[in-house]
Amino acid sequence: MPKIFIKNKNKTIEYVPNKDLLQLLLENEVFVDNPCNGKGSCGKCKIRLLEGKLPAISETEEKFLKQEEIHTGIRLSCLVVPQEDITIEVLQRERKHEILTKGYLPKFSFHPAIHKKVFQIEKPTLEKQDSFEDALCATLGIQKLDWRLLQHEIAYGKVTGVFHHDDLIGIESGDTTHSLYGIAIDIGTTTLVAALIDIKTGEEVATASMINPQKQFGLDVLTRITYELENPKDAKTKLQHAIVKGINEMIEDLCNQSEINKSNIYEIAVAANCTMMHFLLGIDATSIGRSPYAPVFVKSKNILAQDVGLRAAQGTRLYCLPSVSSYIGADIVAGAYVCELHKAKENILFIDIGTNGEIVLSNHGKLLSCSCAAGPALEGMNITSGMRAAEGAIEEVNITEAGIELKVIGNAEPVGICGSGILSVIKELIRVGLVKKDGAFIKKEKLEESDYRYEMIQVDGKKRAFLLKDGAEELLITQGDVRQVQLAKGAILSGFYALLKQANIAMHQLDKVMIAGQFGAHLPAESLVGTGILPEEVKEKITYVGNASKTGAYMALMSAEARKEIEELANKMDYMELGASEGYERLFTQCLLFSI
Repeated sequence: MPKIFIKNKNKTIEYVPNKDLLQLLLENEVFVDNPCNGKGSCGKCKIRLLEGKLPAISETEEKFLKQEEIHTGIRLSCLVVPQEDITIEVLQRERKHEILTKGYLPKFSFHPAIHKKVFQIEKPTLEKQDSFEDALCATLGIQKLDWRLLQHEIAYGKVTGVFHHDDLIGIESGDTTHSLYGIAIDIGTTTLVAALIDIKTGEEVATASMINPQKQFGLDVLTRITYELENPKDAKTKLQHAIVKGINEMIEDLCNQSEINKSNIYEIAVAANCTMMHFLLGIDATSIGRSPYAPVFVKSKNILAQDVGLRAAQGTRLYCLPSVSSYIGADIVAGAYVCELHKAKENILFIDIGTNGEIVLSNHGKLLSCSCAAGPALEGMNITSGMRAAEGAIEEVNITEAGIELKVIGNAEPVGICGSGILSVIKELIRVGLVKKDGAFIKKEKLEESDYRYEMIQVDGKKRAFLLKDGAEELLITQGDVRQVQLAKGAILSGFYALLKQANIAMHQLDKVMIAGQFGAHLPAESLVGTGILPEEVKEKITYVGNASKTGAYMALMSAEARKEIEELANKMDYMELGASEGYERLFTQCLLFSI
């Protein structure tokens, strides 16, 4: 059987020669960046061939790779199927990422569904040989209980009952009322965030985060759904296993940080977009990706955590917040609730900007929502030099006559540009006149050689690009990159206007714009308005609410009333399908233009 030796990982893989190199590496847990999930459309999954042979280079590879890369053995792993022993090196490393864990929290009263109560169970005697089950039922004044409780360690004398509302879900020896914990989780397409909560006090004891482990199946929900469509036998299981494994790792991390045993975690509340919720529960999500885009479920779920493989106490409950539609998920419902949009006495626009741009308009408490496909460009993907918000990512750009100023995460050597950086540089290109209203670069020959901008434009045949960083590893902003941002801008801005039109609200009547989410938190108003993602009129009305999805999960964990209100909010939120609204195509085309 042939072997792949990954030199810089000192790892050997034996393989059957019937899969592409990317698949083989991912199956053996070797990290390779692959935003398009091996479709050959992103050019990110580069490896270097050191020894052995690979099939001849394809036209697709030549489109993505520079000649000097090809000469040094660089290949795209998704486009080569190895047939013999080879030695390679992977060119990317997983970097420390900046993940948003905090968010705005409104005032609310604690009334968690989980609580504990101490009581006494008498031991059986020869004269009174009652079973433990009968003694427990008699003590609690109930007729029967969940038989699984009898699998726990049997305890007599002083015991503590763990209750979910009025249902007994656990029995513990002695008085354990001091140990009562839950976890609030935000599952995003890109990131996972979890917080360990002391249910007695509401205190956030510890926080953990990670990049969504499903990244190996694609960076956006549609790519992952496509993976499920193309692999009907095992994709659903693999997607669920990846997300559950990630959450269990975070639970271990939280417990290690706080020195708390996971057997004292009794409830997990999850907010996620609709697709991620399907993946978590192991439910087929393929209907979300094809017309008429109807999900299998949108209602909240309250189940045993162990039924999906989550490891905590034996009776731990898993509560999944409700969604509205395929593309307005529980993360948006949670955000709308946290921002109290249903109680608003004014006109408020709530936007969560990510791979999808979800927008909710509150017209004095009446909620109307829509979703627009912003694409992964705003998160640094599908961009020539794009990357996630990690160490070495350019997050801010300033173009001056003296040169190009870069702000880099971790003050490291720049290796790519993240979402906030790509918006910042597009804003600057528009401001200094290098990019026109229609999104095209100006022609270099129209600039005087003495113009400070002259050397910033690089020309390759008819292709023009902005030279962001010179040197051995050039970083470019290409015409294609500008177009990707332009499409995202058009999608979000057109959604913004379409909702206002549907609600018959004029721009000046909008009182507040609330930006939520991991990506939105890193976008200054100057970039949002400077690129035209949001109109100039709202610049002074923008506020940031952080990770409202996790905050909503926290509120659901800490308050049964909040949980009920969240479910009522989801039922009352209207959804508008942009593509079906009158005049939307014309509106979208207009919104593609950059304001100059």
